[in-house]
Amino acid sequence: MLERSILLFGYGNHGKFIAKGLHEDGFRLKIIESNHDYYLQAKEDGFMDVEHMDVTNDRLLEVLDPERYEQLVCVMEDEHLNVFLTLSLRSLFKESYILAISDSIHTTKKLKMAGADKVVDLYEVSANKIYNILKRPVATKLLESFVSGRDGIGFKEMLIPKKSFLEGKTTDEVDFSPYGVLLIGMIDEALGHSFVFITAGINHELNYGDTIVCIGPEDALGRFEEEIKKKESIK
Repeated sequence: MLERSILLFGYGNHGKFIAKGLHEDGFRLKIIESNHDYYLQAKEDGFMDVEHMDVTNDRLLEVLDPERYEQLVCVMEDEHLNVFLTLSLRSLFKESYILAISDSIHTTKKLKMAGADKVVDLYEVSANKIYNILKRPVATKLLESFVSGRDGIGFKEMLIPKKSFLEGKTTDEVDFSPYGVLLIGMIDEALGHSFVFITAGINHELNYGDTIVCIGPEDALGRFEEEIKKKESIK
């Protein structure tokens, strides 16, 4: 096994930030991507050890010899593919340490069932500052690379206006991923202006006058703030 070596599956919205952070911190990094556009982006960003392959093909996974790496990190953009990949890796490589990234409560449960040794739930990261208590340094670096300001990630409070498409919906019903942002909490007027973290098992109704708090790239946050003023969401 190579020390400080990572086999990273995925170079999408989360993967590219993780790859950059790990590279800057001196980890040996090999990137695997099934999406050709993301593969090309990784090459354009200067990563040398990048491979375009079908991650649903067990034979190709075996050729990678994942057991040579300290950790396998699953962060495919397609959450269903990410779960399938985690399941395949666990079935093929019993002893490998698999770390998966999730931005959905439901996906977190699936990844754990698929055999991930550790699931970094981005909701919990934001809510509980989990990076301060993680024992494994690699996981800490992954979290820091995603939430640190150096990657252009920020937080923004947004007031839900009248007739917004968010009105009347619950936090579980709204898919924030197409907007490139992650909901981490809200200030619920019905609860006396108290701040509520959106963590596992908590599902709140969004209403006019509530304030939501999101994390994401600065430009995506600005676009989403304009989007919530509309009566209908993007398709």
